[in-house]
Amino acid sequence: MSERASAYPPSFEYVEGWGMVEGHHSRVLRPASVEEVQDDLEGARKARVSLALRGAGCSYGDPSITRDGHVLDLTRLNRILAFDDESGVVEVESGVTLEQIWKHILPRGWWPKVCSGTMFPTTGGALGMNIHGKNNFRVGTWGDNTLELDIVLPSGELETCSREQNSELFHAAIGGFGMLGAICRAKLQTTRIHSGEIDVVGISTHNLGEMMERMDAQCSSADYLVGWIDCFASGDCLGRGLVHAAHYLAPGVDPEPEQTLTVAHQELPGSIMGFPKAQLWRALYLFNHDPGMRMVNAAKYMAGRLEGMAEPYRQSHAGFNFLLDYVPNWKWAYGRHGRRGLIQYQSFLPADVAERVYAELLTLCQRRSFNPYLGVLKRHKPDPFWLTHALDGWSLALDFKVTPKNRAALFGHCEEMTTIVLAAGGKFYFAKDQVLGLGDPQRFLSTERLEAFKALKRSLDPGNLFQSEMSRRLFGNSFLS
Repeated sequence: MSERASAYPPSFEYVEGWGMVEGHHSRVLRPASVEEVQDDLEGARKARVSLALRGAGCSYGDPSITRDGHVLDLTRLNRILAFDDESGVVEVESGVTLEQIWKHILPRGWWPKVCSGTMFPTTGGALGMNIHGKNNFRVGTWGDNTLELDIVLPSGELETCSREQNSELFHAAIGGFGMLGAICRAKLQTTRIHSGEIDVVGISTHNLGEMMERMDAQCSSADYLVGWIDCFASGDCLGRGLVHAAHYLAPGVDPEPEQTLTVAHQELPGSIMGFPKAQLWRALYLFNHDPGMRMVNAAKYMAGRLEGMAEPYRQSHAGFNFLLDYVPNWKWAYGRHGRRGLIQYQSFLPADVAERVYAELLTLCQRRSFNPYLGVLKRHKPDPFWLTHALDGWSLALDFKVTPKNRAALFGHCEEMTTIVLAAGGKFYFAKDQVLGLGDPQRFLSTERLEAFKALKRSLDPGNLFQSEMSRRLFGNSFLS
């Protein structure tokens, strides 16, 4: 341990959530092997210091930050260990990013089954939060497409888990936001593709009800579905927006698969309308207020109406899936200092109540003068993981600007929305949450599975080694009570 300490000394850093609303100074440990992870866990146990697990830090809120312990950053465990060209199974360490995976497998005719809106999450983080993409209604979450994983328990023991082996730990650790151990390796199923492009059709919709109706009609045929909502529109146009439905190309449809199935063909453009993308967030900053975003949303809606009248078009897989990566550091348009930033309030509702409740939430936002600057609607299906957010229904993600001046009132507004969502049988997603309070998860998680999770936590981590700001905010010490 001493030799490693001299070569890779821990650093004391300011570590924040992706939305920049909360951060703390912590000692950050960056192990580069399972053995070094075990060493760090042993050192933390001896020093009686808690650890918060962290990957690329893509969670919007506070699951990977801590004010009272150390941060265990696993991004240096970043090797792709194996890939089977016949089965499409890829084996990776937990610090391997989605970007690394798709760049490795795409030229061989494969693509990740589940992609988030950004290519930068790590495998460990994606599994710890059980992330989903625009095709959740069809293929499920990262956990649904994981075959096996290795996890280092708080004791330092290394366990291999799957649906057949250590099944309880497998279903608890996936989506367990790092409370049971450090995922260090995983085997993932990918999907066969026959082109580096997909067919995309834009469907302009007049209001929320029409959007949900059009998306439901596409579920049986589309490979991806996502709806963008203009959250400033009201009245009969409440929830108006644009649906994108995308389809994989069948074998032989792409006349040049050798060219489209290259990493170069997938690379996102370096500029937009001649403006360097690295500086584009500065231009967005000028519009990052209610009048500016009302204008931006209205312009996007009008452009969407034109797209809805056009023919389907081809887009690269990366271009369609990783929309959040088009503008580097776009979040800086929300402000970078003084607890400024954004929160994304993403709620999940059963299909039979979603339209009514989401209309109520959008109306409430307008009445309270907290207009979301971005709204995204997706269709979902259930999964078997213990702390899951998934259900047979819909999710609506709403981006809110946070400033020191509006923070208290905004969080109060989110609490009001949470009351409405929970009363309707809704759920929440830990990768996006920043606003739920102590006891709220008990109101939407399965009581049986939550109690089983607590029992497993007490058994595997009696010293409560793994903690984070999120675990304290949502559960206090109840994991061990």
